[in-house]
Parts: sequence; structure tokens; C-alpha cells
Amino acid sequence: MPETWWRGAAIYQVYLRSFADGNGDGLGDLAGLRSRLAYLSALGIDAIWLNPWYPSPMSDGGYDVADYRNIEPIFGTLAEAEKLIQEAHDLNIKIIIDVVPNHSSDQNAWFQEALAAGPGSEARERFWFRPGKDGGPPNDWQSIFGGPAWTQVPDGEWYLHLFAPEQPDFNWNSDAVREEFLDVLRFWYDRGVDGIRIDSAAVLIKDPDAEPDGLDPYTDRDAVHDVYREWRRVSDTYSGRFLIGEVWLPDQERFARYLRPDELHTAFNFDFLSCPWEPSALRRVIDTTLATHEPIGAPPTWVLSNHDVTRPVTRYGRADTSFTHDDRKHGMPSDRELGIRRARAAALLAMALPGGVYVYQGEELGLPEVEDIPDALLQDPIWARSGHTDRGRDGCRVPVPWSGDAPPYGYGGDPWLPQPPDWQELTVEAEEHDASSMLNLYRTALRIRRDRLGDGTITWVPLGDEVLAFARESGLTCVVNLGQEPVRLPDHQQICLASGPVDGGLLPSDTAVWLI
Repeated sequence: MPETWWRGAAIYQVYLRSFADGNGDGLGDLAGLRSRLAYLSALGIDAIWLNPWYPSPMSDGGYDVADYRNIEPIFGTLAEAEKLIQEAHDLNIKIIIDVVPNHSSDQNAWFQEALAAGPGSEARERFWFRPGKDGGPPNDWQSIFGGPAWTQVPDGEWYLHLFAPEQPDFNWNSDAVREEFLDVLRFWYDRGVDGIRIDSAAVLIKDPDAEPDGLDPYTDRDAVHDVYREWRRVSDTYSGRFLIGEVWLPDQERFARYLRPDELHTAFNFDFLSCPWEPSALRRVIDTTLATHEPIGAPPTWVLSNHDVTRPVTRYGRADTSFTHDDRKHGMPSDRELGIRRARAAALLAMALPGGVYVYQGEELGLPEVEDIPDALLQDPIWARSGHTDRGRDGCRVPVPWSGDAPPYGYGGDPWLPQPPDWQELTVEAEEHDASSMLNLYRTALRIRRDRLGDGTITWVPLGDEVLAFARESGLTCVVNLGQEPVRLPDHQQICLASGPVDGGLLPSDTAVWLI
């Protein structure tokens, strides 16, 4: 692969805890992933992105990191991780890992040292410790997971956590923190990791002591860009490595600043993921995305799902097809057949657009959101922090079904989250033998994409307000009908791939085709 392989790559997200269980304890692990590398190679992806695999108390699914230079024992060992990297490389698959720079675990050695050292200590300067105010916390900041963003320690001081109390925020004004993470990057790059995904990339810099001034006190502060310039300088000393940011920002101009030539290489396109299944909205997001990325030479990314959002099959089957973290629409009726039809079309749309594309595990099987997990089994901290009003993200993290007619469907041991009893038709084994399955649609699309799509530009083809159609440099044209009535296809030699049946020269509603 070229050094800029990531510009048009198809990247598969592995939520390790739910992918494949190699030792039978019900938790996905490195042994399980290594045993399924051949499956991922056959799927046609270029890289694997793994959610955090570090030692962690798992208060937030591993995003509470206790040690940034080792592997969580339930997943395996550092030696196994190095074997995974090598085995993936042998299959021409790159490895991307998650780095969590905003916060650590409260079990991290630095935080434990800070607790013991007491007020005014150098150890506490690595975090945000502050005295209280008027008998309460230093300010009224609220946690993203619900409830106050401050927790008091026995000596009376309070520490900041934008997420759960078990996730104390680092103070990025500290030189020690900055040097620590530069060394973490080198540690993993030296072990052959090809890319770094940066969690919560826009919230590192904050000012808890500032008086309210109308600016966001902790999101997208200008000084955050100094951090990523430092990271880029380290990354550029390694050939073919790249940085991708998790950047949730409504302002595209501000978003683009993270992608300047001396900062991150790419960032997730959450506007596309959140967009409703409506032609004008999707056209607007695509145009805005391309207009944001082209002037700075950065490739866009296209994402339909991940470990934090409602699965497309469920989302697209609802009357309201948009997504927000504030309202996951748990329990809103979803038409399964409609959702599947739209999810198949959306997959071809995303894969045809220029840049990189991300596929979240199970997306290629058409897995739905699991919305009936018993309350007692929910593990996402959002459930508890919201006072049991938000069921959180567990529904998209249910372990992957591989084979068989009943749970655990070849996954391994008794899964840590229960799999539905009616998933027998959604296993890899079942879908491999069904030519019309979602799995075979993804395999075919990824194969064609590798040959004809990826990085580049598009030229819109006008086919009416209800249709999205565009041509790529290779001569392939993507047409998506989002209207209620069939539409006539433009002139073409053949249909390379269709998300559903095509009636002669007419493209049915909620269907996509690739033409040459």
C-alpha cells in the first residue's frame, strides 16, 4: 500500500469485547480476533480499528485507561497484540488503535499518586483538582454522561471528569501530560501500529477557572491545535502512519481546522452518520463535507455506525431517521424490512463517496439495535448516570453471531451481553450461503470499491430532487432513489451492483445501484 493508504481505505471497527471470544469466558479477546482475521480479509477491508484494549476497570467499556502501554488481561497480552499486528500485516491489513487523551481511569497510577500526594502537589497538577466553592463543587459543569462533572475527594478538593467519576480529566496545561502522550504514540508506533484514533479529540483543553464569557469552556478551545501539531510531528517520523480524530463539532469551518496539513490526517464525519434518510439533507451534508475537506487536501470519511450510535437497520426503519446522543429514540417503532432496505442503500452510498469509509462490526450482517436487554444486565454508565432514563449504548454492542441456531452463535462462551434468540439468520455462516445477504452485498461492494472507488472527487448527475446520483473518476456512477416512486436510470452499460432488486430500467424506492 502507498504511504497515504488511509486516504481511501475501508476500515473495520472491532469492539473487541464483543467480536469473538477465544477462551470461552464470554468476553471477546485478541485470540478471538486473531482467529477471525481470515474473515476480515475475505470481507475486503484495508484496516482494523480497535476500541481501547488497555488495562481498565471497565467503568466505561475500556475508555477508562489504567495503563496506556499494556493490554487488558481479559483481552490477552502485549505479546499477543504484537502477534495480531504481524498477522494482520501478513494479510495486508493495517491496525489502528484508540488513544484516550482527555481522561484516564481513577485506577491509573498517576491519579492514585495525585490522591495520595494531596492539595498543591505536582502530582495533582496533571489533573484538574480544585477547592470547592460555597460548600459545593468549583463550578456548575455537568458530565456528558449526566450529573455533576466534579467529584470530591476525602481531603476536600474536587476533581474534574467530563465523563464518569471513574474517568478523571488530564490537565493538558501540564508538560508532563503532553510528554507522556507523545511517548505513548511512540510506544505503539514502534510496535507496528499504523494509525491512532483520538477519542474525544476536541475537549482536551479547558479552563474551569474562567468566568462565563459565552465561549465553550472545554470544547474546541484554540490551544487544542498545539497538541495535535506536536502529535503530527511525532507521527511524521514514522512512515505511512496517520491520525484520525473523533471530533463532534457543528461548525464545519472549526472542524476543518483539525485537518490542516500540520495537524490530524482525517476526522470522523458525524454529520453524515447523524443525517436523516432524506435526499436534500444528505446532499447538503455531502456537499458541505467535500467543500470542507477539498481546500485543505484532507480526505473525508463516511461512517454509518459505531459503538456509540443506534445501528442503521433500526435507525432507518423509524419515522425519524436522524440520530442524536440526546435522544436515542429507544423504543420508537422501527419497520425492520424498511430499515434493511435503506441500510443496504446507505451502505452503497457511503462506499461510493470519495475518501475513507468505516464499517462497524455487525453492520455488514445487518444486525439491528437490541433494545430489550434486561435492565439488570445493562452496563453502559449512561444508564446509571441518567437516573435510569437513558438506556445507553449497550444495544449496539451485543456480541457478533458467527454460526449456529441459538446463542452464543459460535461467538464463544456465554456472551457478556445477551444475544437475541432470533438471530440465526443473521450469523456469518447463514449469510455466507445467501447470495442476497447483507454480508455478500458488503463483500461485493468492498471488492468493487477497492478497484474503482476510494480517494478522489465526484460529479453530480441531475436526476431529480428525490435522487442522489454522482459519477466517479473510474466511470462508475452511484444512483440512490430516496423518493417514494421508481425512477428511470441514466444511460449505462451494466449494473455493477444493486442494493435491492431493480425493475428493468427503473430504480425502486430506497434502492441504490452502481453503474458503468
